[in-house]
Amino acid sequence: QVQLVESGGGLVQAGGSLRLSCAASGRVFTGFVMAWFRQAPGKEREFVAAIAWSVSSTLYTDSVKGRFIISRDNGKNTVYLEMNSLKPEDTGVYFCAAGRWGTQVGQYDYWGQGTQVTVSS
Repeated sequence: QVQLVESGGGLVQAGGSLRLSCAASGRVFTGFVMAWFRQAPGKEREFVAAIAWSVSSTLYTDSVKGRFIISRDNGKNTVYLEMNSLKPEDTGVYFCAAGRWGTQVGQYDYWGQGTQVTVSS
């Protein structure tokens, strides 16, 4: 089993920045693709960004390209999401996930409990 714990969410004004962290424990972190998803009220959970174990490959949904940066520190078993130029439509619960490469919820086997991000206009 892999346990994932997110932190760093909060309330921020439009144009501001937040940095989310996800600490992994339990089963070895090695080899897992790590990703961030988000879910707005009344909407389905959607892919935000993913990073491969090697760190050389990253993937972003179009709406966050150029604004968000995903990174990971394998020595600390932690993945980060740097969010800049935040918009009200970025509001939602952000979930950390571990699994296989892809953008679909079903490709990820382990999930954190989520952290709320609220962007005010």
